[in-house]
Amino acid sequence: MPVKILSVDDENDLELLLTQYFRRKIRKGEYEFIFAHNGLEALTMMLKHPDVEIILSDINMPEMDGLTLLAKINEMRNPALKVIMVSAYGDMGNIRQAMNNGAFDFATKPIDLDDLSVTIEKAIEQINYVHESQREHNQLESLRNDLAIANEIQQAILPRIFPPFPEDADKMDIAASMEPAKDVGGDFYDFFRIDDNHIGVVMADVSGKGIPAAIFMAVSRTLIRATGMRGGSPSDCINYSNRLLAQESVNNMFVTVFYGIYNLQTGELTYCNAGHNPPCLVKSNGQVSTLPTTGDTIVGAMDFLEFHEKTMTLEKGDVLVMFTDGVTEAFDTSFEQYGDDRLQDTLQKVAQQGCRQLIDSVRADVAAFVGEAEQSDDITIMALKRR
Repeated sequence: MPVKILSVDDENDLELLLTQYFRRKIRKGEYEFIFAHNGLEALTMMLKHPDVEIILSDINMPEMDGLTLLAKINEMRNPALKVIMVSAYGDMGNIRQAMNNGAFDFATKPIDLDDLSVTIEKAIEQINYVHESQREHNQLESLRNDLAIANEIQQAILPRIFPPFPEDADKMDIAASMEPAKDVGGDFYDFFRIDDNHIGVVMADVSGKGIPAAIFMAVSRTLIRATGMRGGSPSDCINYSNRLLAQESVNNMFVTVFYGIYNLQTGELTYCNAGHNPPCLVKSNGQVSTLPTTGDTIVGAMDFLEFHEKTMTLEKGDVLVMFTDGVTEAFDTSFEQYGDDRLQDTLQKVAQQGCRQLIDSVRADVAAFVGEAEQSDDITIMALKRR
């Protein structure tokens, strides 16, 4: 598209002068000139040609002078519209005022067309820069909108209704929360009914950050849930999920997973810990310990791995607290970590609370510790209590 240039001057000779000098650029479609003879006419022409990008304006004109026209143009707040003022050499006072009021550059009469050509090219460079900046801004806004939608989708696929199994509220209490460090996160939690007596619980953390981690998170969560709901053992579920994820993994992405099957009647928990933070067992008397690991590593890295499982039993009043490393590795402004010891100290103090209150207490303690430091990782917590 040609650059549209509006020349505003009450001297008719200038029209012929410009079209003659720039005839090659006009023929090539690089420039297109439009002419007006005063400020009011110029504003009318701008309404007809909203894509005008350069204005050559005389200062001294009837009906509306160039300084008034410049003020009107400034009100449009179009950073890509450049005004070059034209006036007699002896009119430096008005020229200086025009420059102070936002004119891009100036030319003096009699016009040196070679110099004016250079000035127009400089203006075009600035205009192109503004357009490029606007395109990048629009792309950034579009990305932000996409991330906001992705965050809503991600939050929507995680269980958010508590209590999730009201028919078994006398047997167990369960709650969870996920607070992403960025627009979208790589952590996820899940729980689902396998049969009348068994509930599957998942806590996981995908490697990396941002959109790739969020996509891998969605795939991992769907695969583990679909496999777990078939009713196999935790080790069978993770073995199968690992083989599929490792075969389809891109950029060496992986996920750490704690997956357990909880028996509502007996309190027995059979679990597989695939490289994840060991959950904390909070006894009703406030004693806190960590669950033994199953000696397994990450999911999705190597398809030949075999995963294992262990079994423990929750007594009445015991709480199993699952979390990601965003909790224990939260940093304060001095780059000190929250750590496992602080987490266990907090859990001792809130052992008698319900799962929702317990999670809120831990999050509040982490937030108080971190203070003004930026959140460095997703913070995800899930608590399961035997009643």
